[in-house]
Amino acid sequence: MKTKLYWWLGPIMLLLPVIVVNGQRAGSTSRPGKTVMKIDAGWQFREAGKADWHKATVPGCVHTDLLANKLIEDPFYRDNEKKQQWIGKTNWEYTTTFKASPSIVNHQNVELVFEGLDTYAEVYLNDKLLLNADNMFRTWRVNAKPALKAGDNTLRILFRSPINEILPVMAKLKYQLPASNDQGEKTSPFTRKAPYHYGWDWGPRFVTSGIWRPVSLEAWDTARVNDLQIVVNKLSADEAQVTANVEIEASGSDTATVQLENVTARSIAGKQEVKLNKGTNKVSIAFTIAKPSIWWPSGLGTQPLYTFRARALVNGKVADERSTRTGLRTLELRRQRDNSGESFMFVINGVPVFAKGGNWIPSDSFPTRITDEKYRYMMESVRDSNMNMLRVWGGGIYESDVFYELADEMGILIWQDFMFACSMYPANQEFLDSVRAEAIDNVKRLRNHPSIVLWAGNNEVETAWRNWGWRQQLPSSVWDDYVKIFHGVLQEVCDAYDPSRAYWPSSPHGGLPDDPDSKRSGDVHYWEVWHAEKPFSEYEKQRPRFMSEYGFQSFPNIETVKYYTLPNERDIESPIMLAHQRHPRGNQLVREYMLREYPKPKDFESFLYMSQVLQAEGIALGTEHLRRIMPHNMGALYWQINDCWPVASWSSIDYFGRWKALQYYSRRFYNDLLISPTMHDGDLQFYVVSDRVNPVPAKIKVTVLSFDGARLKALERDVTIAPLASRSYFDVEVSELLESTDKKKAFVYAELLVNGKAVSSHDYFFAPFKELEMSKPSITTEVIGAKDRGKFRVKVSADKFAKAVYLAVPDHDGFFSDNFFNLAPGRDMVVEFRSRTPISVEDFRKRLQVRSVFDAF
Repeated sequence: MKTKLYWWLGPIMLLLPVIVVNGQRAGSTSRPGKTVMKIDAGWQFREAGKADWHKATVPGCVHTDLLANKLIEDPFYRDNEKKQQWIGKTNWEYTTTFKASPSIVNHQNVELVFEGLDTYAEVYLNDKLLLNADNMFRTWRVNAKPALKAGDNTLRILFRSPINEILPVMAKLKYQLPASNDQGEKTSPFTRKAPYHYGWDWGPRFVTSGIWRPVSLEAWDTARVNDLQIVVNKLSADEAQVTANVEIEASGSDTATVQLENVTARSIAGKQEVKLNKGTNKVSIAFTIAKPSIWWPSGLGTQPLYTFRARALVNGKVADERSTRTGLRTLELRRQRDNSGESFMFVINGVPVFAKGGNWIPSDSFPTRITDEKYRYMMESVRDSNMNMLRVWGGGIYESDVFYELADEMGILIWQDFMFACSMYPANQEFLDSVRAEAIDNVKRLRNHPSIVLWAGNNEVETAWRNWGWRQQLPSSVWDDYVKIFHGVLQEVCDAYDPSRAYWPSSPHGGLPDDPDSKRSGDVHYWEVWHAEKPFSEYEKQRPRFMSEYGFQSFPNIETVKYYTLPNERDIESPIMLAHQRHPRGNQLVREYMLREYPKPKDFESFLYMSQVLQAEGIALGTEHLRRIMPHNMGALYWQINDCWPVASWSSIDYFGRWKALQYYSRRFYNDLLISPTMHDGDLQFYVVSDRVNPVPAKIKVTVLSFDGARLKALERDVTIAPLASRSYFDVEVSELLESTDKKKAFVYAELLVNGKAVSSHDYFFAPFKELEMSKPSITTEVIGAKDRGKFRVKVSADKFAKAVYLAVPDHDGFFSDNFFNLAPGRDMVVEFRSRTPISVEDFRKRLQVRSVFDAF
């Protein structure tokens, strides 16, 4: 059985003190008037009806608990996935015992709070049924007093199989709701559970059950602060006008003082005397902040954050309090009619933002394994690749708080889907009520994050109904149900609980009533490249207003493949490799596109490497085009950033955090200043794209080179780069550039220099690689500096042009500051290697390997 090592984890762990309350580990102490006790110790689980109990981890799920107890092998190894499908068709039981002191029991209100139960769960306290849960995405709060006692208490939760729960419901229907990515019985549309758990064309099928988010016991008396919302009404450099909306749950009628503190400024922002009535009370406090620190997306400014705290005081004593952290910024989804249709752009603090980034899926099939360290590593990878937006895709989960906190800190804008994808859904009243509660919970939880800029109803449900044959196969009532959810419930929740952000019913969505599939407005998912086998050059014919999906597959590198295969299984068509390739035509399509551009790779490892180069080159071509046509198009979010297991997929970072070629390329094509040559009517046009808010004096250098490094022609031009714009700064006829040189024997090297330093560069070729006349380069590496036993500087040189030079240190995890770069004579690269574990200079030199595209054939 394999043991997983997450290679991004650093060697230092920060240990924080924890507080123990009545024998249970608690994340917070007793506040004045309120006690919160986490119930996360002593848990056991078993298959329902069986005798043997086993140790469980909460939060967690049954798959991870079975694995920890060595009752199953690693689900990701070889083809273990298909051997473990019985787990999702089985009922499971969890139990623990916790102590409650008389002081807790004697509070007026004692509630059990479940932040996430996956999914069909019966909750018993001391054998008394307290709750029937049926939605993975809801927070469940239930009165524990009728069953709670001083001393030992037994909490037991029975999880019913999400599959078996639905089969009788489906049997009563005269039609089947489509769920194209559900790799089993197609039960997923009926259950409010992460759709990707049922399988996808990049993910396995692990239908989980368990307590996937924290459980706690809350005891309080007169009042509980349920929620604190911060709303920016008006913002300038001089003043922020803000409203704090405080929601208070009261046990009965009482007089209270609601006090709002600006914790960051160490001041009282405002207070208000209120009359509390039994139940939910809402209090609004208006206040101002002089000379506010304004929050900006990454690349446009800094990300200052404010912490605010609301306190409810009854009889002069604090009954409860709640804190939140937010940033001050304005937001607009600008949709203005123009000659081409209607714009679709995000405007932050009055500045139009070109959205650069990708689509985000859950980083593990079992979400509780996603550590804070992994979240930070992944988000830093996003930020350090010059990205400013992620789309949290609707087939996964509403991410954990730490994900959004990191997005706030790093200036990563979040397009947030609700969790519906590629299926039609029922709309009986019980289902609608569940969706409404789910949406309210998550909108209220997330709305203070300045990073979130949009709520979107679903992924590809509208376009599937219109274009995948569903409306021809299903009764019109199924579309009526769609309207109830995505133009009814979710729209209503967003309007009521977060009117500051736009709600978008589906992605993609045309936006114009007369043209719902329009590319003249709204957002577009473009998949003719890949699914329809159209060439990469088709990207340059697209003119969307915002492209929120486009992509191409690649394989992970050999170190990741070694994790899930045996040596004799390392063949693209082996059963184990196919088990980790979920698209039915994936291998065929990668091979077909590859042979259009390159010769056939000589071996398995070369095929893996070339698939990454192919993916990176194709997505770079499309992304640069989308940036060149700004402001007509104002977004390029490729599919996808990450993986939930080790697999061939569209990701740019694999499951273990290893950057593929595309992630390195993205740092170049998402640079805030981009030089991007393109051919038009026989001219080579030298575009520069700027995301900067001020003009930039610069120099464009264009050099025509032979592949042996001979300089054939050189041009220079001083320019002033216009802010927030894209344009060609000069055009040159190819015949003038090349003169008598054969197109297959030369290339153009374009550089953009600011203050004498190259900030962006581009190698432009006049033919596919396999048609170019070049010879294999000799590449040398030299370790020129070792700061310690884990950090080295490496100089890389070539005697001829070398494409997609890749450095690796086999069997040793670490990170190169740059990789998959081009070299030419006199154009050396110096990169830094940061090791995860100590390694000597001698061992590093011995292990260091280098290859380029030429070594693949």
